[in-house]
Amino acid sequence: MSRATEYLQHVYAVIEQRDPNQSEFLEAIHDFFQTMTPVFEQHPEYIDANILERLTEPERVFQFRVPWLDDAGHAQVSRGFRVQFNSAIGPYKGGLRLHPSVNLSIVKFLGFEQIFKNALTGLPIGGGKGGADFDPKGKSDNEIMRFCQSFMTELSKYIGPDTDVPAGDIGVGGREIGYLYGQYKRLRGADRGVLTGKGLNYGGSLARPEATGYGLVYYTNEMLNANQLSFPGQRVIVSGAGNVATYAIQKVTELGGKVITCSDSNGYIVDEDGIDFKIVKQIKEVERGRIKDYADRVASAVYHTGSVWDAQLTADIALPCATQNEINGAQANNLIAGGIKVVAEGANMPSSPEAIEAYQAADILYGPAKAANAGGVAVSALEMSQNSMRLSWTFEEVDNRLQQIVQDIFAQSVAAANEYSVTGDYLSGANIAGFTKVADAMIAQGLV
Repeated sequence: MSRATEYLQHVYAVIEQRDPNQSEFLEAIHDFFQTMTPVFEQHPEYIDANILERLTEPERVFQFRVPWLDDAGHAQVSRGFRVQFNSAIGPYKGGLRLHPSVNLSIVKFLGFEQIFKNALTGLPIGGGKGGADFDPKGKSDNEIMRFCQSFMTELSKYIGPDTDVPAGDIGVGGREIGYLYGQYKRLRGADRGVLTGKGLNYGGSLARPEATGYGLVYYTNEMLNANQLSFPGQRVIVSGAGNVATYAIQKVTELGGKVITCSDSNGYIVDEDGIDFKIVKQIKEVERGRIKDYADRVASAVYHTGSVWDAQLTADIALPCATQNEINGAQANNLIAGGIKVVAEGANMPSSPEAIEAYQAADILYGPAKAANAGGVAVSALEMSQNSMRLSWTFEEVDNRLQQIVQDIFAQSVAAANEYSVTGDYLSGANIAGFTKVADAMIAQGLV
């Protein structure tokens, strides 16, 4: 057994002993470590510096009570989190997730992934994540406002434009960001750089709502072009119906592909004429309805309950945009049987380890989340830049910068894969490119 392999196994054992019940975090660590052996074989100085044990332990973690009143006047209590994982290359940056499933394990896995995603953008931002086990579904605007105000009352103690800059994630859109920013302003004074994803009339950036979905499709397009393929004529399966999925559907359609599905937590739509993103946007963003409403408005659409990944569909490209571990090994094999050639991840860690193994065994072009869905955080960092300069760029300027960042991310991943003799492995390439940047910065700054 090589020294590199021994080191990776040792560090994983330490983490597993410390956090035995944090399954999502352990999964993220395990998947990442699987790609790291070539790096440590070539760079024993990373072992000497014990860089992995330092990198996998957050710099700090906050867990706090969030009391709020429902519309009936009853006191409710949610649990809030903020994980400030790594600041080697810049202030902590990462979204806030509001969902009943949120716990420390999920926030840590998201924050760990965010470190490398942010590094890949080439922008000076570190990794962090946060959220609460509050469920915004079925809540009134006033209930959501009261929750957000209580949540920010505590969170405001730990964040700032040069320290930690949260954004949105699942359950946190423009409405929630507005309430959060309003409370921060009451407590700490106006400082637009403290949150990203803000409304355009109070410091937000054009193209921010579209950025993750657009970036996902730009990354997929880079993979296609590198393998002598293109979007025109491709059938595409998309999961989810939130921001990422909606704008991914729009951009795929603009590039000549046909998206035939979208979904939410109850079921999915199949529309052989192609999903109309405007209708999805109206239902989910304006009406805050369920995706089954799409079938009531579009004659060619059929609604099914269950997971879209269990459907027997023929398609070329899969873009999972819903949540972690939404595709298991059996579902991945189902996709392969249906002719899928490309999988690119719009959600964070949507493919289980067994699913990734199935993709790789079938020579599927696989774009991992930390590279494929980095467009959102990239434009969040561009929003921070505009706030600092007191400027606002046009949609075209931001979109052009986003495209360039995504192209650079893909190029970095390809170059790292080639350098470490794993050519064509975009997962390893992204992990290695992000890791080496952060590790070198940590070593340069000493033992901190």
